[in-house]
Order: sequence, then C-alpha cells, then structure tokens
Amino acid sequence: MVSSVHCVPQIETEAAGPSYSVPSLCQTMHDMGEAVSLHCLQKAPNHWSFPIVTYPHWKYPTRLGISPEMHYGLNRLASKINIMHNHSLWMMPNIYPAWATRSKDCRLVTSPRGTLADWAWQRSRWVKRIIWPIQKEALIRADCLHATSDDEYNQIRQRNLRAPVAIIPNGVDIPELKHKEVAKDYRELLFLGRIHPTKGVDLLLRVWKKIEPYHQGWFLKIAGPDNDGYLAKMIELKDHLGLCRVNFIGPVYGEEKNKTYQNADLFVLPTHTENFGVTVAEALANSVPSIVTKGAPWSGLVTNECGWWIDRNEASLFEAMNNAMTMSSAELSSMGKNGREWVKRDCSWEEIAKKMTSTYEWLLSRGVRPDWVRED
Repeated sequence: MVSSVHCVPQIETEAAGPSYSVPSLCQTMHDMGEAVSLHCLQKAPNHWSFPIVTYPHWKYPTRLGISPEMHYGLNRLASKINIMHNHSLWMMPNIYPAWATRSKDCRLVTSPRGTLADWAWQRSRWVKRIIWPIQKEALIRADCLHATSDDEYNQIRQRNLRAPVAIIPNGVDIPELKHKEVAKDYRELLFLGRIHPTKGVDLLLRVWKKIEPYHQGWFLKIAGPDNDGYLAKMIELKDHLGLCRVNFIGPVYGEEKNKTYQNADLFVLPTHTENFGVTVAEALANSVPSIVTKGAPWSGLVTNECGWWIDRNEASLFEAMNNAMTMSSAELSSMGKNGREWVKRDCSWEEIAKKMTSTYEWLLSRGVRPDWVRED
C-alpha cells in the first residue's frame, strides 16, 4: 500500500479546478483502499470521507498563505509516509512539501495544474517575482512532475524542468442522464465556468452579437461564479452590445450543475488557456457536444467526433458556432453520445486514480515505468 499526503492551498466551496479535482482524486484513492490524506489552509468543506487536515495561516500577506503550522505538520509527516504530492504553485503551501521531504525517503510529486502557462505566468507578476526563487527550487526537487495534458508537459519542459513527467488527465464524474429535456421550444448554448478574464466570456459575447440574428431559436446561458468583480463587467458588456437572448444565472453545483449541462444543446469554452479544462470533460460526460478554443488541450473533440477545437479569434468562433447551431438536434445529440463514451473510457476517476497509484509505485521502485511517464 502507498501512503500519500496531498497538499493544496485551499479547498473552496466552488466545485471546479483543484478544489474539485484534488479531493476527488483523494476520495477515489481512499475508496480503493489507499492510505491518503489532504492538507490545506482553513477552511475546507467536510462532505468527503477521507481525512482532511486544515491549518491556520497569517492574515497578512494573505496572498502567500504563510502557515508555520502547516510547515511543521508536513515536516513531521514526511518521515512516516511514502509520497507527498503537491498541487498547484505560487503559494507557501506549495513550497512546504519540498522543504518537508528534503533529506527524507519520502518521494515528492508536484502537479503545476496550469500555473506554468504563459497566461498564468503574467497574472500577479509581483507575487511570482518574489516567490519564484524558492518555487523554482521546490520544482527542481520534485522526483516526478504531473501534467494533465501534452500541452502542460510542454510548458514544464519550456521552464527547463527535467524531472520525469506523468501525463495523466483530470478525472470527471460520470452522471446519470436523467435531466435531458426531450422537447422544448428553444435551443441552448451553454458557457459554464468562472467569470474570469482567462475564460473568454467577452469574446463569446462579441461573437454572440454577430450570430444572434441568424439563429432566433437559440439562447445563450452563462453559468458560473464571479471572479473579482468581472461578472459586472460582462453584464455591462452584454447591455452595451444590446444582447437580448443572454442569461447570466450565477454558480451551479451538484445535481443543479448536471441539470444545467443536460438541458443544454451545445457547450462553449473560448478560453485563453487551460491545463485541462474540467468543464469540457463535464459537458461531454453529460452528453453535450462542445466548442473549445486551442487554449485548452482538447484536440480529441475532433478525433472523437464530439465537437470543434478551434483557433481563438472571432472568425473561428463564429464559424464553429454557426456550423453547430445549424445542425439538427439529432446530429448534436449523436455527437454528445460520442463525447460521453470517450470520457467514460479515458477520464473516469477510477482510471485516473489507478494511473496515479501506479506512478507512485514506480517512484518507490515497485514496478516498471508506466507508459504515461515521460523522461525525455
């Protein structure tokens, strides 16, 4: 059995990003009988059945998440476990695992989770300039890095990090299809995600302005939580453009989120960059064909005949949306079924947890190098 400790700065109530993927991975590994715990800053939801340990942190500077208690706790644990797995970068909880495993037998795994992308690199640059020297040292100390896509693997190598890289996608829950509306008098294009500059909602609204007159039976639904006041800017842009058939519905979680996906005819994510793009996987799991820009690693939409993978500009987005919105409901439904079968095959949490555990076993010299681990 592998004993692993997973570290992430925060587990927020928002069911997306590392707040969703890291606990979901831990829960599945726990259900498989592995010894696993998750360590993060206060506070954390308590609906998971595996151990979660939270630590207080300094109020200032909040952005860095400084927690001497977490540093001490991880340092003590590193002498008792096999694997310490850090998720994300740029905060002190992402540095402590490297310090804790120094001069110990415990192996260190780090998942950047999109934080090495050029777009992410430019965000909060002053913080990154401050923390980069110790963050770089922590990355160099990793025995293995984890990428969720080939694109993220390339980002890792572009930063001159030479540790082996396990390329394992994020997992996704495969829900029952119990909310599909068989007949309705309109069709729906859905964006679901954080209302954040990187997600491309502004581009989507500008394209919708051009395409709205040609597809009178379609509505655009935008779901997701506000990010630092950006939602108000997007509502202002909608009003400025004079858009009629656009509805901002706020965040949705759990069964309400599945219902939102399943009532949609088409999903769109015009993002600048994603290391994975879990909302795409969720849309496909709910049998919704998807339009995704090449800032996200979803070329398989084309090969699996379940969507469009396009350049990120107004012309390409208009063309893809127009093509999709011209298709019949039966044609889009068939594409959605293809997507659901694809993610069931490759992105179930059970499959992801098995691959991660096999990677740990290899690091502990208990097996051959898995096919998904690259050392070049």
